[in-house]
Amino acid sequence: MATPLSPQSGTPQPLKTIAVVGLGTMGTGITEVLAKAGREVIGIDISEAQAARCVATLEARTAHCVERGRLTEQERADALARVRTGTDLAAAADADLVIEVAPESYEIKHRIFRELDGIVRPETILATGTNALSVTRLAADSARPERVLGLHFFNPAPAMKLVEVVSSVLTAPGAVAAVTDLAIELGKEPVAVGDRPGFVADGLLFGYLNQAAAMYESRYASREDIDAAMRLGCGLPMGPLALLDLIGIDTARTVLEAMYAESRDRLHAPAPILKQLSEAGLTGRKAGRGFYTYAAPGSATVVPDALTPAEGGSAVRGREVRSVGVAGSGTMASGIAEVFAKAGYGVVLAARSEEKAQAAKARIGKSLSRSVDKGRLTAEAAAQILDRITPAGSYDAFADVELAVEAIAEDLEVKRQLFATLDKVCKPGAVLATTTSSLPVVACARATSRPQDVIGMHFFNPAPAMKLVEVVRTVLTGDDVHATVREVCTKIKKHAVDCGDRAGFIVNALLFPYLNNAIKMVEEHYASLDDIDAAMKLGGGYPMGPFELLDVVGLDVSLAIEQVLHREFRDPGLAPAPLLEHLVAAGCLGRKTGRGFREYARR
Repeated sequence: MATPLSPQSGTPQPLKTIAVVGLGTMGTGITEVLAKAGREVIGIDISEAQAARCVATLEARTAHCVERGRLTEQERADALARVRTGTDLAAAADADLVIEVAPESYEIKHRIFRELDGIVRPETILATGTNALSVTRLAADSARPERVLGLHFFNPAPAMKLVEVVSSVLTAPGAVAAVTDLAIELGKEPVAVGDRPGFVADGLLFGYLNQAAAMYESRYASREDIDAAMRLGCGLPMGPLALLDLIGIDTARTVLEAMYAESRDRLHAPAPILKQLSEAGLTGRKAGRGFYTYAAPGSATVVPDALTPAEGGSAVRGREVRSVGVAGSGTMASGIAEVFAKAGYGVVLAARSEEKAQAAKARIGKSLSRSVDKGRLTAEAAAQILDRITPAGSYDAFADVELAVEAIAEDLEVKRQLFATLDKVCKPGAVLATTTSSLPVVACARATSRPQDVIGMHFFNPAPAMKLVEVVRTVLTGDDVHATVREVCTKIKKHAVDCGDRAGFIVNALLFPYLNNAIKMVEEHYASLDDIDAAMKLGGGYPMGPFELLDVVGLDVSLAIEQVLHREFRDPGLAPAPLLEHLVAAGCLGRKTGRGFREYARR
């Protein structure tokens, strides 16, 4: 009989019979994947009822696949016939591979592995599905530590492509090769990682989720605004608080506790609200309530509760805005001018010279032409939009605008000088807004004689495409100014989120520590750039991996934002990774220089 690993050669052999221990959501999903791929599956759970639910779920899911044309009736019947379930671990005796997906408790997993030592063949591979506990510790306590590794699927297992293959210092290379081959045969994309809590995907993801929970707990922004900001500003499929509810707040807390025990990084120390919600039984969707309230336990439908924002928003009326001034001549300034002109506003686009202003308007013309070519605009509509934009070589042209939006260099002294100028040239009652992504809005406000009229409007690049605007109030901003900007955001078809005047606002304060932690993984030789990028795209649903994103944003820009975050919050965990500093010092700034974390073809 073929064995999973040839002792003489170390050559991996096919893993044909696989036992899955633990038939909850993940175990059932893994069982489905294996059965569809032609493997004999032995499903084991201490609960007969849970084993029965697993079978019923498999029957329902495979029937759905037949309805969708993904399986034939014969393929469905064959897949179901390959699955047998029971409650006795002894049924795993004939397995080539055992995948354990029991609850995240070292005591439970240890007991299962010790029992399996006395049941399975010597060559059988034992895999744990943990994402928080030490694979090395489980292996060391096993009779055959070289056969123990981690095999971390992502939920829902039938849909998610990523599988993290986790080696300890004790794991035999042949065992790793065997399960890696299996993952590929299952249609998954395996990533090889070492043993540390969270591995790659969850190691990066849970720190970010923890910071989002802490941000909400501090009442910096509402749960709805935090989630909308990360969906719309980063293209994520779910906001962090909704994702915590889906994962389970108790599960997230367990993972973070394990991460903090190893790293001692304050970013991994579970936010107190996670403990409070867990101990109150408010663990997310499965309980019917977590950060949000759901229609029923297990339901995905969010229902209004005491924290749900009231319909209609603020009772304060905003000021009338008919014309807008945009200061700057770069990509962001021209993009913002295009947004306002498309919404019907008259726009004065002012730069330090008439030539720069004309060049910015020409850039808008090219952008509109591309929209015409793609059928999104008629040529007549594009011409009308462009006619609404008046270029100017002096900020004196802002004399009659009701809203002035600054989009110049991210330099505080330069911005302060501009706001002092706007204070002189703009009429009384005009709202003055900065698009800064990292500098204090109040410092711009204090450069004027009317700080109550100053607010942050942080657009995201490219402004015509990105739906998010972070509306940043200082302690001096007037209520009517805030209401004005909210109303304007609605008219220009942007989603406004409210936040206070602190470094990074919502998006950058959550995004850049995550990017920094990814760089630290590479510095520590824990995983490669490609594996980390693949893990976050496949396991986290991110549109870009962290290193792809860093090279697009610019390493110099990323470093500047991380330095601002570190200075403001003074958390050692936010200190920029030395590798990032070294690349910037070497002039490797990303795509714009042809080299960053990766090299790019010169245009």
